[in-house]
Amino acid sequence: MTLPQTKFFTVKEANQTLPLVRKIVDDILDVGKKIRAISIEVGTHAEQDPQITKLMDQLEDLFVELEDLGCSYRDWNFTMGLVDFPAIIGGEEVLLCWRSDELSVQYYHGMEGGFAGRKLLPA
Repeated sequence: MTLPQTKFFTVKEANQTLPLVRKIVDDILDVGKKIRAISIEVGTHAEQDPQITKLMDQLEDLFVELEDLGCSYRDWNFTMGLVDFPAIIGGEEVLLCWRSDELSVQYYHGMEGGFAGRKLLPA
């Protein structure tokens, strides 16, 4: 079995996908908020709640949509949509990093650096 090859984005390509990525992220944030609200309401047996199960399935479908585009969702608190796009900068594999309150992809970080290690894209 052959593993799927990583798609590497240019900054331009990542920005071109943002209208669709933004829509998917909006849906992820909406579903995440619903799950949190129902969990608070239901309490200790939230994972067994049929509404939460259905919402979790929707969330998984949304994650797959992003992965099919070649990027991945990173904000597990569902407070601010955060998406990484694999890229190569200066011959090094990095992740272009977009946050849902940003108009375009402007930052990147190393493969292990995460959001805290974000750097402004080189000119």
